[in-house]
Amino acid sequence: MKIFASMCAFLFTGGFVVSDTDYFVLRRGLGNSKQVFESTGMGRVVFLGGSITFMSGWRDMVCAELERRFPETKFDFINAGIPSTGSTQGAYRLARDVLKNGPVDLMFEEAAVNDFYNGRSDKEQIRGMEGIVRHAQNINPNIDIILMHFVDPEKVKEYNNGEVPAVIKNHERVAVHYNLPSINFALEVTERINREEFSWENDFKDLHPSPFGHQLYFRTISRLFEFAWVGKSTGENSRIKAYYQPDKLDEFCYDTGVLLSPDNVEKVNGFIMDPKWENTVGGATRPGFVNVPMLVGKNPGDSFELSFVGSAVGLFVIAGPDSGRVEYRVDNGKWQKQDLYTKWSRGLHIPWVYMLEAELEKEKKHRLEVRLLDQKNRQSQGYSCRIVNFVINAYE
Repeated sequence: MKIFASMCAFLFTGGFVVSDTDYFVLRRGLGNSKQVFESTGMGRVVFLGGSITFMSGWRDMVCAELERRFPETKFDFINAGIPSTGSTQGAYRLARDVLKNGPVDLMFEEAAVNDFYNGRSDKEQIRGMEGIVRHAQNINPNIDIILMHFVDPEKVKEYNNGEVPAVIKNHERVAVHYNLPSINFALEVTERINREEFSWENDFKDLHPSPFGHQLYFRTISRLFEFAWVGKSTGENSRIKAYYQPDKLDEFCYDTGVLLSPDNVEKVNGFIMDPKWENTVGGATRPGFVNVPMLVGKNPGDSFELSFVGSAVGLFVIAGPDSGRVEYRVDNGKWQKQDLYTKWSRGLHIPWVYMLEAELEKEKKHRLEVRLLDQKNRQSQGYSCRIVNFVINAYE
């Protein structure tokens, strides 16, 4: 039996599944972006996600396909993929990496792989993805957004056990609630492997796909285009319409997420503002996270305070081989501990967001206190804390 009827036609998603061999749901479609591309001769298209978006492959093919479909349109393509990042990071860097460039007409968003491997909770997965969607819609109510669920070995196992991966359930909740098109590559790859069309080991090879895998992703996206943009737009269908925005799924979603420079700290003890941090401790680095300003503490007892207005606060750090542990509190509350060392930190300064508080009064001014502890992960080489930015779900 096909995997539970393709997981009940894509989780009973309330949209139009084209056929049992297609793995996308059109829902409200992509009508607005088509009208913008055709009527203005310009278009801004954003690709937001992790390393699978950042790397060359499906994204380049999609750019070429859009230029083929709309030969008279001048496109501004923005690669906003950053390896290792998921929807939480995406929600907070959206304003800097995407929205600062101006209104976006079409956005591809993926976070199913990194939200899972980063260990984000169900609540965080929804808050991050919903935050991205609402923030983008608040800037441009006409924006078309496609949510994509890329594949990894764990998702294949879950589908073959008759289960829907939790991260896909969570991201699909957002897609259904906001009536967004979505593509389930995880289900597609699983079912096509089971039909012996290809194999993981010899063809797809990795969650960072082989050229074969990137081509598969592109072909499904291209097929979505075919159904979303069939025929010419006339009459009522030729108008650009602001999409309806429903109430929030989660009142604390990160829909006003911003990055706050670490030079806003106060009462600093031991921490220094390094204007151009260089890696002197070994381990790999990610593009954009070296030779940039960082707030750096290295010794137990180093501390600072930060004032902010918003419902959430967190640390956007690079968690490397010498990352330590911090103790923090907000508004003189209970002191809590956070280990900054991840399972990838031994050989990588990985970009990571630690949410410290996420359900504060949004309109109130809050105060965060942070200090380095004389404790560390037993695998860590030191007690360091390197803050690239603070993340704030700000009060507008």
